[in-house]
Amino acid sequence: MIVPTQPYSTRSPEFSAILPGLEESAEIARQLVRTTLNAWETEHLKDSGVLLVTELVANAVQHTNSRYIKVVVSRSNPRFVRIGVVDNARMLPEMTKPGADLLTSGRGLLLVDALCERWGTDMYRLGKQVWGELLVSPPH
Repeated sequence: MIVPTQPYSTRSPEFSAILPGLEESAEIARQLVRTTLNAWETEHLKDSGVLLVTELVANAVQHTNSRYIKVVVSRSNPRFVRIGVVDNARMLPEMTKPGADLLTSGRGLLLVDALCERWGTDMYRLGKQVWGELLVSPPH
């Protein structure tokens, strides 16, 4: 019998939840992020992760007509935790330029950009995922 010298996963660890496309879903999304980061012993990312998922959920609820959204927390790379929200809209998110009109709204992607090492959008046939990646630890 052949046994690999080091165990490996064929899939990256991932936790997700399908939620109604409502503002109230943000609290469940925050709890998913907290629980996942605790399980992965990356509690130091909790504040950033909670703020990130809150903004992503708010954008999906406010700017799409999605009846449901999917919140995904994954770890395809040991250096990053990716938090994303899938909706059924095919329009790309647009970052607002800083200005006086940002006092009450329009800051979501600016916050995402400030919080994340990198962020982006993956397009799907029936929608998209907007995601951000938080750096677990600096490279050695």
